[in-house]
Amino acid sequence: MDVIQLRPRLHLLRFTVGQAYLWHDDDALTLIDSGTIGSGRPIADAIASMGRSPRDVRRIVLTHFHEDHVGGATELAALSGAEVFAHPRDAPFVTGELPGPEPRLEDWERPIRAEVARHLPQGEPTPLERVTPVTDGEVLDFGGGARVLHVPGHTDGSIALLLPGEGVLFTGDTVAASPVDGSVIPGVFNLDKDRLLASFHRLAELDVDVACFGHGEPVVGGAGAALRKAADRRAAGG
Repeated sequence: MDVIQLRPRLHLLRFTVGQAYLWHDDDALTLIDSGTIGSGRPIADAIASMGRSPRDVRRIVLTHFHEDHVGGATELAALSGAEVFAHPRDAPFVTGELPGPEPRLEDWERPIRAEVARHLPQGEPTPLERVTPVTDGEVLDFGGGARVLHVPGHTDGSIALLLPGEGVLFTGDTVAASPVDGSVIPGVFNLDKDRLLASFHRLAELDVDVACFGHGEPVVGGAGAALRKAADRRAAGG
């Protein structure tokens, strides 16, 4: 796992597949997503290397239920005592009450997903016993007030998080950065592409400076303009 400081209060935690983010408040830490299976202990060790305690993690916010985002949540919650949040539409898949639906893949996505699957740890994430539901418009107590945005499409319960006072947006997999040229693109492997694109355009309307994606390099500086450019390109058929 690689740890990259993006801003004084913001770290990127990069795994073989996907990434998570750690937000630092003076009195607490918040983890947005939790990496692949087995990531709980490496995240805790990374936090300790920053001079903080894993017990400082007060909340883990899951942007959606996919295994590369929830894999370390149960272990880290046990180590830290953190409360775990997810949207009600995805919560039953995080707790293991129901199997999560498979994405509706386009033909060009199938070989890419097969390649990604080769790099995922084997097994299923350990289900969480308890998840606190969060819905559109709620405000979580970190980063000066983190607004929850319901952005369905990648999954029915996908969420993004906006820190208005900090100009930071966590998009989950609704938005990504291209591995080819780093350009901003809509997320792939979606349950409903049309809803995903509507959510993508919603996020592009926000005035943000930093955009943190579930996959690909974050945009640090001028993120709102980059999102709007991508949305305009998409609307023009590009």
